[in-house]
Amino acid sequence: MVRPMAEVERISIRGGRLIDPANRLDREVDLHLADGRVLAIGEAPPGFQPERVLDARGLIVCPGFVDLSARLREPGLEQKATIASETRAAAASGITTLCCPPDTSPVIDTPAVAQLIQQTAQRQGFARVVPAGAMTRDLDGKQITEMAALKLAGCPVLSQADRPIRSAQVQRRAMEYAATFGLTLFLHPQDPDLTSGGCAHEGRVSARLGLPGIPEAAETVAVARDLALAGQTGARIHFRGLSTARATVMLAAARGRGVKASGDVAVHQLFLTEDDLDGFDANCHLVPPLRTRADRDALRHALAAGEIGAICSDHQPHDADAKLLPFPETAPGISGLETLLPLALRLVSEGVLDLAGVVARLTVGPAEILGLDLGHLSSGATADVCLFDPNDCWIPTPDTLLSHGENSPFLHTPMHGRVMATVLDGRIVFKRVKDC
Repeated sequence: MVRPMAEVERISIRGGRLIDPANRLDREVDLHLADGRVLAIGEAPPGFQPERVLDARGLIVCPGFVDLSARLREPGLEQKATIASETRAAAASGITTLCCPPDTSPVIDTPAVAQLIQQTAQRQGFARVVPAGAMTRDLDGKQITEMAALKLAGCPVLSQADRPIRSAQVQRRAMEYAATFGLTLFLHPQDPDLTSGGCAHEGRVSARLGLPGIPEAAETVAVARDLALAGQTGARIHFRGLSTARATVMLAAARGRGVKASGDVAVHQLFLTEDDLDGFDANCHLVPPLRTRADRDALRHALAAGEIGAICSDHQPHDADAKLLPFPETAPGISGLETLLPLALRLVSEGVLDLAGVVARLTVGPAEILGLDLGHLSSGATADVCLFDPNDCWIPTPDTLLSHGENSPFLHTPMHGRVMATVLDGRIVFKRVKDC
C-alpha cells in the first residue's frame, strides 16, 4: 500500500537485521525514529512512546535507496509517466531519493523548472526528487547555463542527459565553471559521432542480426577526453552508466592519479548482454547498448573493487507504442525502478558482492556522489528507511508494476527480494509489513 501525504510519526522498527554500511553496522537491533530523524539504535530513550511499531523480524532494515538516474517524464512527456506515478513506484521499491536527468520539456536549465519539479514531488509525497541541472542551455552543447543559480535552486549536479557536448572547448569551460561552484558533472560517456545511427553493440551479434552497431570506442573515446579535461580543470566528474571493460580500467587508472572521477552502472548491464538481442526484443534496445559477456564481467569486477560506487535503475518508462516499431526505430530504455532491488540482490547469490556491499552501492555510495547527507542511519540523520525481505519471491507483470512504464525485459521473470515498507523523512510512504 502506497500512502500519499502520510504524517510524520514516532516509529519503532523492531526485530530486523539493520545494515548501515556507512556506519559499518550489520546486526539484529531495533531502530527508533522521531521528528523525521533517526532517534536511536538499540534501546529506545527513556520516555519514548512510538505511535507506530513495525515488525521487522526476518527483514533487512537499511537506509532508503538513492537512485542516480530515473526519468519521471514530467514535465513534457506525461503520456509516458508522471512524477506522481514514478515516485509512487519508487516508494514501493525502497527508493527514497532519486535524481532526474535534465532532458524534460522544458529542459531543466533554469531555476524555475528545477523548483517546479521539486515542488510537484513534494506535493505527491512519495519520494524526494533531486533534479540534475543542464550543463548547457536547452542541452544544445553550446552555451553554458547559470550554474550557480541552478545550484541554489536545488540542483547538486549538472548533466547533459544523453546529449554529450561535441566541443572539447565548451566541455572544458563547463568543467571550469562547475569546479568554481563545487558542482559535480554527470557525464554520459558517449561520442556522438561514433554512436550516431547505432542501436546495438558493434560485434558478432549485431553483424548476425543486421543491426547498426555502436563500437566500444564510442564510450572509451569520450571517457578519455573527459578524464583528461577533468585532470586539467580539477573538476569533479561522474560517468553515468558505464558499459565497457576498457572504460572501467581507464577510470581506475585516472582515480589512481588523483583525478576526481567516479562512475555508476545500470543494474541491467550487470546481467544482460548482446546475446539478449536475439529475437529483436525492443525492451533490450538501450543506450549504452548491451555489451559482451566480458564487458559485463568487468563491470561486476569494478563494482566489487569499489571503482564503480553505485548501482542505479536508469529508469526510462515508455508508452507501449514506443517499443512497437522495428528494433532500430524503437525508443531505447528500460523501466527499472521496481526491479532495482531484486536484480541487485542477485549479485549476492552469484557471489559478486555480499549483502552489505549491495546495500552500500544503493545507499551511501550514490548519496556521496550526489554530495547529499543521505544514505545512512547515524543518530540525527534524515529518517529515510527501507525494510525488505531478501527471500520473498515475486514475478513482475504489467499488473504488479506501479510505474506507467511496462517496458522491461524482466517481465514474467521470478525475482527474489521485495520491499515491505519505506519511510521517507519519518513518514511511512509504503507499507506491506504488519504493525506489531
